[in-house]
Amino acid sequence: MELFFSSIQLILTIINFRKMEQIISEKVKCLIIGSGPAGYTAAIYAARANLNPVLYQGIQPGGQLTITTEVENYPGYSDGVQGPQMMIDFEKQAVRMGADIRFGTVTQVDFSSQPLLVQIDEKKWIVADAVIVSTGASAQWLGLESEERLNGFGVSACAVCDGFFFRGKEVAIVGAGDTAAEEAIYLSKLCTKVHMLVRRNEMRASKIMQERVSKTENIKIYWDSVTDEIIGAKTVEAVRIKNNKTGELQTIPISGFFVAIGHKPNSDLFKNWLEMDEAGYIKTIPGKSITNVSGVFASGDVQDKIYRQAVTAAGSGCIAALDAERYLSEMGIH
Repeated sequence: MELFFSSIQLILTIINFRKMEQIISEKVKCLIIGSGPAGYTAAIYAARANLNPVLYQGIQPGGQLTITTEVENYPGYSDGVQGPQMMIDFEKQAVRMGADIRFGTVTQVDFSSQPLLVQIDEKKWIVADAVIVSTGASAQWLGLESEERLNGFGVSACAVCDGFFFRGKEVAIVGAGDTAAEEAIYLSKLCTKVHMLVRRNEMRASKIMQERVSKTENIKIYWDSVTDEIIGAKTVEAVRIKNNKTGELQTIPISGFFVAIGHKPNSDLFKNWLEMDEAGYIKTIPGKSITNVSGVFASGDVQDKIYRQAVTAAGSGCIAALDAERYLSEMGIH
């Protein structure tokens, strides 16, 4: 009886393999998912290492930087650079190194065994010896029309990235967690006044961060307050807030509006395969890009919930490519 079931299992395995063989259309050595600074940098390094990388750009080629205006804190651009142009430059360099950059979205993966399986646009399957996940993270927004319209024109989700542009001006920041507190303190060193909007009558930030905020003289907290509207025709001019308890409306003149209500890593696709923390960030070995699945590496904001900068994402993309190169070499894949 045991031999019978073993035979049946073998037959089913062969049938499934043949079915998969029919839909698998390509075999690649190194597949990169995502096209922000991490993904493109991984492609540059992987191409230089003769890994013949194939990169799929995803829904938003270039990632979050394509909706950013001026970038002044990335080394090498002495006069600054527009975010979309920066990503074009990254892509051009990756192509020049020999990377195969493609438009398309990964819709499914199967990391149950080697080689790894990745589905593109719900149609074709690719077999990959190594996969680098660089899908990034998306900022959470309030959902206001004015917020979307003025994004990049005074509205930002990154104080470290854009705070410099509001030096000597008044700004507002919405949020109540550690990130919001940290960014409010950062802005307080650049701006004359920081208006901090907190939805409830208390903050979610750690006690030490709350104390730092309360001791910073040019940070003013508005308790029980939500954003009713961001005012401005072409750039941010003011914010209208509403008190949750009284319904009172108040208009505050500002030049910049920062949203710090959290980021969501773009990791849902990998939930059944890769280990993640409670927020959905992919776990990697500290200082490396190695995940819990052999041959799968993660880089950029999808595994970094602390820094989330273009330069740190690029650095982690480099690490992922080097880790992938070492892994393929150890596996005898050339």
